[in-house]
Amino acid sequence: MPAQSHTVGTRGLFSTDAFIMNHMFKSCIALSVLLLFVTCTSPLEFDVLLRNGTIYDGSGDTPFLGDLAIQADSIVAMGSLSGSTGKIEIDLDKMAVAPGFINMMCWANESLIEDGRSQSDIRQGVTLEVLGEGSSMGPLSDVMKTEMAKQQGDIRYDIEWTTLGEYLEYLERRGISPNVASFIGAATPRIHVLGYEDREPTTPELNEMRDLVQEAMEEGALGVASSLIYPPGVFASTEELIALAKVASRNGGMYISHIRNEASLLLEAVDELLRIAYEADIRAEIYHLKASGQSNWPKLDQVIEKVEQARRKGLKITADVYTYPAGSTGLNASMPPWVQEGGFGASLNRLQDPSTRRSIIREMQQESEEWENMFLGAGSPENILLVGFKNEQLKPLTGKSLAEVARMRGQSAEETAMDLIVEDKSRVDTVYFTQSEENLRKKVALPWVSFCSDSASLAPEGVFLKSSTHPRAYGSFARLLAKYVRSEGVLTLQEAIRKLSALPAKNLRIERRGMLKQGYLADVVVFDPAKIQDNATFDNPHQYATGMMHVFVNGVQVLRDGEHTGAKPGRVVRGPGWKGNAQR
Repeated sequence: MPAQSHTVGTRGLFSTDAFIMNHMFKSCIALSVLLLFVTCTSPLEFDVLLRNGTIYDGSGDTPFLGDLAIQADSIVAMGSLSGSTGKIEIDLDKMAVAPGFINMMCWANESLIEDGRSQSDIRQGVTLEVLGEGSSMGPLSDVMKTEMAKQQGDIRYDIEWTTLGEYLEYLERRGISPNVASFIGAATPRIHVLGYEDREPTTPELNEMRDLVQEAMEEGALGVASSLIYPPGVFASTEELIALAKVASRNGGMYISHIRNEASLLLEAVDELLRIAYEADIRAEIYHLKASGQSNWPKLDQVIEKVEQARRKGLKITADVYTYPAGSTGLNASMPPWVQEGGFGASLNRLQDPSTRRSIIREMQQESEEWENMFLGAGSPENILLVGFKNEQLKPLTGKSLAEVARMRGQSAEETAMDLIVEDKSRVDTVYFTQSEENLRKKVALPWVSFCSDSASLAPEGVFLKSSTHPRAYGSFARLLAKYVRSEGVLTLQEAIRKLSALPAKNLRIERRGMLKQGYLADVVVFDPAKIQDNATFDNPHQYATGMMHVFVNGVQVLRDGEHTGAKPGRVVRGPGWKGNAQR
């Protein structure tokens, strides 16, 4: 069993041996082992000594000039460390030093199997990837494993795990640069027990689903995550979600959700999340908070007021966002959810039946209170960008709009969408331009909002170049620091860093991460605030961000002078319900 992050370095100030601890005590002024800022009076040698940095500790407080020392996997001293030495010493010339950034929601499930270096995120300072929106990589039944294998695209892999915990340990064994953590997706136990049927579970079936959540929580899942616009998540009732959330709650976890509607029924969807939080007595977060579709943009202010009112009443409600006014999901999300009942194979049959196709087209053209119509929400097929195909014959269409492809084929956009899914035998990865830049600024500034990429972690090489992607895969965090902090002043740098590190760590109840503090694990990033920059665009998304200079994960340097070292020290980070906690 790999070493777990919760138990590393908890014996004292240092995570190595008593010799180092005694050496530190004799070399520093009295009580220095108890203080955050240490002024040493005689030379010490650390594994890593970062000198002359502008230290943002993650609290949101004013930064200070100082040094930071790392021994093994932990931060052991901060402040003035003149006279001391390091096996690795870097003069930072007053560059920003911050806790590693936490990506509150990503899709690196498969990309980390293909390339554990996590290049696009490491180069932005992400040291923890959080997985599991809606569905998770476990627990899997044999049927689910077969289906997962069939749905693999350009990235191919053997499924060598069954439970969620086994998947995370599989990543750690293979070698990954960032740390990883995961929610259990609410759809995963539903598929395990009910398949893709649109019905309520019986009491025994619901109990079986609850048992699967309990198992995942004991393996270290952070909580339960739902995605309620996609089948089979859309088939789950509020009562079913409350039942699963209660299991997470009693294990110290949280409930996090791509809410049931981000458009015409946005306010009602937020009310559902608040009800789940209240009745399950659980912390809750809204994934990638947004008001989708121009007619719904004014509703964001009401959402903010709902959340802040709930917070004033004592509910622990938060949200995360990505820093772009466009989202990305499958082309099949532009069609009514019933199309996918019974699974993807059943949906392909429906999309080829002439009578059913006419019904689908009719519903795509109408506003509905039953489902979120992303086809209409984009405003025009010109605003629906096709970015990922499995079929080699369709890959030349990558980067074209749905409207452009429809014109090429002499079809309506609705017919083209259905045909592309059938021909590709996939959902077809798609970008939808549905959001407001003004609203985005409001969300970025909210003190209870953290950040995500909602994307895989990629590299402009190999298999990743077979598809396009959303630029957020390469730029969501750098864009925050470049555009909304440096250029527009929407929030201060110290507040942005708090919302990238300490805030999500606290929300997730992750121990010893999220701040620069003695005894905390050494996830540390160094960047130039004047030069940090996202470079990815919608036309050319496969471009790394720049300005991030050094990144350490668990005390190991994975980025040096802006280039990846190849190191893969990432670990599994487990939630408070992990059964291993009982052994501490």
